[in-house]
Amino acid sequence: MGPTTPPPDEAVDLLTERFGVPLTARLLSDRRGSRAWKLRGDGLDLALKANVPDAARARDKAVELEQENGNLVRLVNAGAIDSSYRIDAGPWKGGRWLAVRWVDGVPLWRSLALARGPEGDRPSVRPWLLGVARTWAQCLVDMHAAGWAHADVQPTNTLVDAGTVHIIDYALACGPGNDPQVPYRGALTHTTAPEIADTILSTADDTHIHARPPADIWGLGASLFWCWTGQRPVGYEDDTPRADKLHAIAQARTLRLAEARPWPFPAFEEAINACLAPEPDTRPTAAELVSALTTEAHP
Repeated sequence: MGPTTPPPDEAVDLLTERFGVPLTARLLSDRRGSRAWKLRGDGLDLALKANVPDAARARDKAVELEQENGNLVRLVNAGAIDSSYRIDAGPWKGGRWLAVRWVDGVPLWRSLALARGPEGDRPSVRPWLLGVARTWAQCLVDMHAAGWAHADVQPTNTLVDAGTVHIIDYALACGPGNDPQVPYRGALTHTTAPEIADTILSTADDTHIHARPPADIWGLGASLFWCWTGQRPVGYEDDTPRADKLHAIAQARTLRLAEARPWPFPAFEEAINACLAPEPDTRPTAAELVSALTTEAHP
């Protein structure tokens, strides 16, 4: 990856014309067949993604970007996400590109670094942790009410800015009326819900699995468990085959939070444990989680 790798001219030209300001680009990432840039103009910050045309999975990544754009259009039309998030999308000579509003924030793992150690047990950290969990659940309320699941709730898609969570990356979202071009087969293994893991193991690789809101709630709880304790919620070695990891998740072999936590915090532990209930129907809804965490913050 080089700092001078430019974004697609087709995207930059269209966005420059649309906003009427010159744009500068900074390459942020180049991995797994896609690149991302931060575009800056006069008072304007955007995130731009495009597939890498000569990558091994170039076509798949182009299709994923097209799929994410379609998901964003449907989510906006359903009132499930802020209409200002999606900016524009289109083809370029190498495939597809997608531009969204830039979201400030620190990835969840880095944001919870202080809380993972004993020094995190302080009066200022406790309400902050509850606020992170509450605002994260709040991000999901409208999506879930509209019948959608984000389907990739995990630490790297979760940015924390001044104690408030923002969710990004809707490529895998599942909802009414969307016809996925890329079959959903789970996302990050460590935050995959048991019901998704079980279905992956019992169906063919090209079978689409329709993720539902309770899977998002598991992903939220699993991410909080992982980023607070420093341990993944289900115990297995890094080199364990994925199928075996999924089997352990499907069997709900979740570690005991009381033994993994860096320090006791009953209200936070209760919320995480509720999210990690093995049966989807027994997990709280996003709205119920927001209500419970609001009560804990303001008893």
